Amino acid sequence: MTQERFDIYDDQQQWLGTELRSEVHAKGYWHRSFHCWIVRDDRDQRMVLFQRRREIKDTFPGCYDITAAGHLSAGEQLEDASRELEEELGVHVPFEALTYLMTAKQLLQGEVRGVPFMDREISSVYGLCLNQPLEAYTLQASEVDSLYEVPLSDLLALFRGEMDSIQASGVNAEQTPLPESVNQADQNYNRECSSPFPARQDRLIQASEFVPHGPEYYISVLEALYHVPKG
Repeated sequence: MTQERFDIYDDQQQWLGTELRSEVHAKGYWHRSFHCWIVRDDRDQRMVLFQRRREIKDTFPGCYDITAAGHLSAGEQLEDASRELEEELGVHVPFEALTYLMTAKQLLQGEVRGVPFMDREISSVYGLCLNQPLEAYTLQASEVDSLYEVPLSDLLALFRGEMDSIQASGVNAEQTPLPESVNQADQNYNRECSSPFPARQDRLIQASEFVPHGPEYYISVLEALYHVPKG
């Protein structure tokens, strides 16, 4: 399998050339990424969705993270990188439907299976309000382990240090998405009754289980998500 190449940049964000993904993470070159946080409105509260990364990932395996995110391959623009929504979640929306939130410049370091990495990213962060249940997403099993949602206010309180843990509800990538022919009323009915549709799982989650983007990143993004237009 051919390894991805990324555009790389210096500390002043000036383009230097391209490099293989493994070298970018081994040597800590600055590169660009796309983040998209999805929210939905449930009666009088806004919910926020986040994924759990697969254990096979080369950075932060098994951690909770942004709803959908990915690196920009060499030569790609942000409009191209929004493909991550379709690849990871099965979401088809035009780039213009996304709301720009912020640009984050981060240095993340760690070691996975004995291999150290230094992930220096310039991340363009977007938000999207999509009022559909978790069961309607088609998760990319090779990248996404599971998809969860919590009240936005709870996740914000977690990263502000006002709560020690939060209760999240989620579905696994292996679970079959609901067919398009099933309407919302049928979905609600089948969640309340015994049915062939996938059951949700509940987890108690702490801030330390998320990818360490830092409290400032999470708080800034989560506060901005309140202002994403309704879907």
